[in-house]
Amino acid sequence: MRKVFVTGIGTDVGKTIIAAILTEALQADYWKPIQCGSLELTDTERVKRLVESKQSYFHSEAYLLGTPASPHYAAEVEDKKIHWGRLKVPETENTLVIEGAGGILVPFNYKGESMLDMAKNWDAEVVIVSRNYLGSINHTLLTLKVLMDSGVKVLGIIFNGEENPSSEEVILKATKVPLLGRIKEEYEFTKDLITKYSRDYVFI
Repeated sequence: MRKVFVTGIGTDVGKTIIAAILTEALQADYWKPIQCGSLELTDTERVKRLVESKQSYFHSEAYLLGTPASPHYAAEVEDKKIHWGRLKVPETENTLVIEGAGGILVPFNYKGESMLDMAKNWDAEVVIVSRNYLGSINHTLLTLKVLMDSGVKVLGIIFNGEENPSSEEVILKATKVPLLGRIKEEYEFTKDLITKYSRDYVFI
């Protein structure tokens, strides 16, 4: 089974939208191992509403935590513990798009085990989502350095939102990481728009 792990350089950079686009492009299954916050409309439900593919299956979260915080703390608040035993990759013959929580070093327990450990243990290929803002160059370069030093396979980077050619160029030249594409700042992401964007990512 091929596993594609979507991570970001931080929170609110567009991981869920990118995960939906990749799920549609690859006609893949989708899985969000740990959902923190937004239980009324989870990321799984959001992606499900945006994906047209009839081949895609949306696997249930291993953990649903109502606290909008890092998984390690959200679990503590709700008197739960996150165990590897429940973080079992769903069985499927399809490609699986996995959406992490927050950035690559976000911990899910007090041992410091993180999204990076998920990607490594599950032998996943990683797609990084970056968004241009003051400080995003540093956050993007640090994320890429951690991934490269870990030995995880990095598929490439997707820039989401308003373009900043200077920032994007320095990141790409410094890291030599493939540019997979760019997502524009859109007023609203609809199923039709996700399908349109997905045509640019079928090569992944």
